[in-house]
Amino acid sequence: MLSKKTKYALHALTYLGKHRDQKTVLIQDISEEYGISHKFLENILLELKKAGILGSKKGKGGGYYLIKDPKDVPLSKVIRLLEGPIALLPCVSLNYYEPCVECKDETKCGLNKVMIQVRDEMLKVLENKTLSDILDQE
Repeated sequence: MLSKKTKYALHALTYLGKHRDQKTVLIQDISEEYGISHKFLENILLELKKAGILGSKKGKGGGYYLIKDPKDVPLSKVIRLLEGPIALLPCVSLNYYEPCVECKDETKCGLNKVMIQVRDEMLKVLENKTLSDILDQE
């Protein structure tokens, strides 16, 4: 399951996507819309900013804004940024691989083979779905 942190990040990105016509959006506006702790949301937005998805402006008229077009923000990028691996087991992870302690030979492990298929199907969806797809559904 996605953590609250990732769900909040996706909600914040959706809010920013809906309000792209505004120059910036205040953290307080997003916080109130989704009932997210201001401080927790601030940390999430800073991570998204460091990842090059958001920009921010200080002072009067300040706040956060999307740097990228929503169609250029794949869900896989946001999830990996906040959750880490998408794979359900470390032995099938493309970016965070670790051998399983229990397994003597991954090439003969049925669980490994099935989880590779699960990973590949999830990646097919998450790499091809973007913030724009979420916005289109609302």
